[in-house]
Amino acid sequence: MIKLTRTDSGNPDFAMLVGLLDADLAQRDGSEHAFYHQFNKIDRIKHAIVAYENNKPVGCGAMKEYASEIMEIKRMYALPESRGRGIATQVLAELESWAVELRYKRCLLETGKKQPEAIALYEKNGYTRTENYGQYIGIENSVCFEKKLAL
Repeated sequence: MIKLTRTDSGNPDFAMLVGLLDADLAQRDGSEHAFYHQFNKIDRIKHAIVAYENNKPVGCGAMKEYASEIMEIKRMYALPESRGRGIATQVLAELESWAVELRYKRCLLETGKKQPEAIALYEKNGYTRTENYGQYIGIENSVCFEKKLAL
């Protein structure tokens, strides 16, 4: 059974999982990693989720305010041995529920073309592709998504 814990970027399990995510992304993104990494600092994230299985951290996700009614989903990750079991979907759903509780109306996110499993996750969970936003405008490897939240 998966237990989801709401926390923030000060959580050591969240920080550990993000470290593993960053190592994975550095391999996938190669020379483009430095560009993306500058936008993924976790020192000020107030809304993070850590998924635990048998008290072991197995996945995470976070969100931060992008605009007054929009949250940006960030730092989604599941351990390789825990993938394919719906953990990321559970984390994403919990982030969306939290955003609704905080009165946000929409979620945005960016992922890379070299992360096909992330693209599939977001499409499976009702996210639709949108034009690249913010710092991702004109970035060839970026794929951006949005979802309107049911309030």
